Amino acid sequence: MDDENDFDPEDPEHKEIGREMVDQSTGLGSVAAHLYRGEMERTVGWRERLDTTTNWAVTVMAAIVAYGFSGDVSHAVILAGIMMGTAFLFIEARRFRDYDIWRSRVRSLQVNLFADALDPSQGVEQDAWRESLSQDYRDPKPKISYRGALAHRLRRVYLPLLSAMALAWLFHLWAFQPGTPFFESASLPGISGTLVVSVLAAYFCVLFVLAIPLSSKGRGESGAAEHGELDEADL
Repeated sequence: MDDENDFDPEDPEHKEIGREMVDQSTGLGSVAAHLYRGEMERTVGWRERLDTTTNWAVTVMAAIVAYGFSGDVSHAVILAGIMMGTAFLFIEARRFRDYDIWRSRVRSLQVNLFADALDPSQGVEQDAWRESLSQDYRDPKPKISYRGALAHRLRRVYLPLLSAMALAWLFHLWAFQPGTPFFESASLPGISGTLVVSVLAAYFCVLFVLAIPLSSKGRGESGAAEHGELDEADL
């Protein structure tokens, strides 16, 4: 019991255990290896779910554009494709938050345990990493806000994808209704073209605002800093 009470997560002897794992055959090293393998499998599994959502979004939106240009089809079909893309965006942002829980654990083990084992002279990245990891296992929480996850997926995938859909919509208006005034060709049954264009413009303005990182951290360290860390739980 005294040993447990004397544990100091920031003490070099307690936080820099990578060297001990290499120099000595320890039970902790074996446990850490199995733990890392399990967390990596979870991370890969969630990454595959994330990629599946992206693949479905691209496939569905491409099919909608192809159908929209297949004949005398209303441009409303492409607008519906933009709505479908937005639905996929919200789904993917939620999945990205879940994925980031496992990714943050794997990253913590990499930089604080295995990196220290390979080169102890550099020390560890986080002083109280064992305490943070322990707390995360006891009370798992997302490390990135929903707003941050939404901004990340917008910048990486959905803003270019939705922008391409908007360009396809504009081209559809030009190709299928040549010579017709722009706002007249953009109209829908019972809805003026001015209103359609205004709503679409406002929608993309909102997307561009949402894509702005909330902080300098959100701009990314080759993308990595756009994820959360163990000591940054966000409900």
